[in-house]
Amino acid sequence: MQKGHAIQGFEGSFHQMAVQKLFGEKARVIQCSTFSELVRSAENTSISNGGVMAIENSIAGSILANYNLLNKSKLYITGEVYLKIEQQLITLPGVDLDEIEEVQSHPMALQQCYEFLEQHSWKLVETIDTALSAKMLYESQQRNVAVIAGKLAAKLYGLQISASNVNTQANNYTRFLVLSPKQSYPEDANKASVYFETDHKHGSLARALTLIAERGVNLTKLQSIPVPESEWLYGFYADLEFDNTKELEYAYAHLSEITATTKLQGIYKSGR
Repeated sequence: MQKGHAIQGFEGSFHQMAVQKLFGEKARVIQCSTFSELVRSAENTSISNGGVMAIENSIAGSILANYNLLNKSKLYITGEVYLKIEQQLITLPGVDLDEIEEVQSHPMALQQCYEFLEQHSWKLVETIDTALSAKMLYESQQRNVAVIAGKLAAKLYGLQISASNVNTQANNYTRFLVLSPKQSYPEDANKASVYFETDHKHGSLARALTLIAERGVNLTKLQSIPVPESEWLYGFYADLEFDNTKELEYAYAHLSEITATTKLQGIYKSGR
């Protein structure tokens, strides 16, 4: 059987759209119900080529639990992609808006479309997945039900887009990481992700950030997260952009000297 990339969600989801943007429309996906299952499947080289996992959204922010999953896994970041999230109001073919009585979708998707939905008196029903909502509509053939999902879900299940791009904020992007059990260093790499824990002495974080800046490496993201099974201790996930690998190697080597724990999570080409 052809291997695929593990995703969280179902066929037609934004995770699958990210896979297609990266690897083409014919790229196969392995559907996982949770992010933990995604990581386990991505680690299993007998069934997958790795995984593609959402890590942050321009509106909702970082998915903190996924940082911990990544840090505890045996996976490396080998790429990234930014996907514009455009939500559609989807119905059975031939359905008019005045026939709709109920709208179903993931609670985050419903929230992203609140201005559009508030213009109508539809009943809102939360589900576990946008694409699964579209699949359930196709199977139930309920003319009075609409769902909020992406264009790919409508295409896969032969459904009608009754209102396009109904999300409230137009600039809504999700960043997805490409994960692999094998570390790689592409020639055009210009970005790295690093996890580190300071020694919790006064000024430790400031010294680490100063070191990064002095080595000519650009810090594009810094995410703090509690260290599991500790009391008020925090680790830091940093995304670094560089012009050449020598800058990164020098910065990382010195960072390792002044931090309690350091882990290079991946070196890859920045996605724009």
